[in-house]
Amino acid sequence: KDFEIIDRKEIPSTAELKNEEKEKTEEGRWSAPILSLAKKASENLALSYGNALKSASLVGFIPKAVSNDSTAKTSARYHTMEERANLMNMMKLSIKILIQSALSLGRTLDSDFPPLQQFFVVLEHCLKHGLKVKKTFIGQNKSFFGPLELVEKLCPEASDIATSVKNLPELKTAVGRGRAWLYLALMQKKLADYLKVLLDHKHLLSEFYEPDALMMEEEGAVIVGLLVGLNVIDANLCLKGEDLDSQVGVIDFSLYLKETQDSDGKQDGGITAVLDQKHYVEELNRHLSCTVADLQNKIDCLEKTNSKLQEELAAATDRIGALQEEQQQLKQQNELIRERSEKSVEVTKEDTKVELDTYKQSRQGLDEMYSDVWKQLKEEKKIRMELEKELELQIGMKTEMEIAMKLLEKDTHEKQDTLVALRQQLEEVKAINLQMFHKSQNAECSLQQKTEAISSFEGKTNEMMSSMKQMEERLQHAEKARQAAEERCTKMKQELAGRLDTCRQQMSQLDNKCSTLEKELKYEKEQRQSLQKELHQEKDATSLLKTELQQMEGLKKELRKLQDEKQHLEKVCEEQEQALQEMGLHLSQSKLKMEDIKEVNKALKGHTWLKDDEATHCKQCEKEFSISRRKHHCRNCGDIFCNTCSSNELALPSYPKPVRVCDTCHTLLLQRCSSNSS
Repeated sequence: KDFEIIDRKEIPSTAELKNEEKEKTEEGRWSAPILSLAKKASENLALSYGNALKSASLVGFIPKAVSNDSTAKTSARYHTMEERANLMNMMKLSIKILIQSALSLGRTLDSDFPPLQQFFVVLEHCLKHGLKVKKTFIGQNKSFFGPLELVEKLCPEASDIATSVKNLPELKTAVGRGRAWLYLALMQKKLADYLKVLLDHKHLLSEFYEPDALMMEEEGAVIVGLLVGLNVIDANLCLKGEDLDSQVGVIDFSLYLKETQDSDGKQDGGITAVLDQKHYVEELNRHLSCTVADLQNKIDCLEKTNSKLQEELAAATDRIGALQEEQQQLKQQNELIRERSEKSVEVTKEDTKVELDTYKQSRQGLDEMYSDVWKQLKEEKKIRMELEKELELQIGMKTEMEIAMKLLEKDTHEKQDTLVALRQQLEEVKAINLQMFHKSQNAECSLQQKTEAISSFEGKTNEMMSSMKQMEERLQHAEKARQAAEERCTKMKQELAGRLDTCRQQMSQLDNKCSTLEKELKYEKEQRQSLQKELHQEKDATSLLKTELQQMEGLKKELRKLQDEKQHLEKVCEEQEQALQEMGLHLSQSKLKMEDIKEVNKALKGHTWLKDDEATHCKQCEKEFSISRRKHHCRNCGDIFCNTCSSNELALPSYPKPVRVCDTCHTLLLQRCSSNSS
């Protein structure tokens, strides 16, 4: 409640205002802003203000003064009615002055325009009237942004405004967001539509407003109807950089004073129009001079880049020549290294082949010798075992023969005892002879040399048999046979001794052969170890050759890399040549564009800022202007168009923000921007 209007009977005159200023501060209902304005206001303020109050009272919004006997409820109700009427009248005045000032200027309104600022202040007071206080954890909150947020749910078209307001980082309070929402809705020319949607859903507004608030009564519908007239105004309000949170909503009544000198205002309006045209022409000239200077700078830059590219081309050609020379030198060195490495590889391969052949041959000969020696050792071991067996047999036969001789001696001494004993002895001799026969047969299989001795021994045994048969008849010849047997035994002993000596000699020879073979084996082992060492050396040499081959492969890879670099440099040279050709084409095109721009500039120099009275039809569509089809100036050419033919906006050098431009200027400026960017 920033201000209130007292009863019409209590309106003071100018003399009473001067004398009773101190008393009114205590008893009156004037707020602080109105008191400050009352001190400075002249008589015109009182007259205009009185007329506004009379008109409001005639309409019936201001009630008569209540009596002292009425209750507190009726006084409060009348008080709220006075506030609603006061706010509605102020809204009428603010909207009327805003439309008149906007039409007199004939251009888009900025946020610095004073009538527009006062309009938003009055609208904010209207929206704050009768707001309910909401208690939160921080404290009491009383903001008009809450009911405005309902518009997004009721009207989907307002979602863009809500999202843009929420995304602004400068706004930190609900009051600032509500002010930004009002700015954006006015720029969209849908402020009246959005508020009408809210008034149609009063059951939702009852959550935010008291029952006797302005937005809940008929005055809200009247204000929405007044806001429809603001659709004829073009507003261009910048929200960035403005402190909407901390703005003070104080109404400046000096804007609503009636000026006596209306003729002076008209003259000032004509002067301002002339000044605007002058400023427009100056800005146009400055813009053209800037474009010419930019084009000259671009031409200079293109010439500099062309010279730099030529220098880089020369340097690149020199570098390519040097790289080609280095490549030839590297090729020659690579060929020399390759030939040397191939020769060394061939020589090493031949040497290794020869050494491998010799090693294989020597290995085969040693293996054959080793196998032969091993076979001989096995055969000699077998022969030695057989000889040992024969010796054992012969020793057994010798012992048996001795036993037989003793038995024969006993038989000769006891021949007279009984023939029975002799027969038994003969049987034993037969058995012995049979055993000897079997043993002799086994000995014949093992040794052919003993066949004669065995045959002689068999003959002797046969003779012994014949003699033993004749023993019964010839006992006298027994002694002779015994002597013959002794002689034979001695002979057998001599023969066995000779055979033992020969066997011992053979054994000593075999031992000598074994020692020689062992020595030969040790020598072969040493040769084998030396050959293995030579093999390891050959393996090391082959590994070195492999490393050299790998180095050769690395050199080949480096050669390939150098060839790839050469191809890349050739491609770069070709691309640079193409770029130079394209630069020449661009230079020719830029010269042509310069000529076109000069022609356009010559054509644009003839444009002037047309007055509103001079144009009755749109220049493009040639439709007649009316109340619904309003006039709009193109900020580039100065001609007047309708809203459909001048709905585009672009940023011009003479204006800091995007302004209205006609379709032809829009296409021309876009072509110019695209040519500059390319």
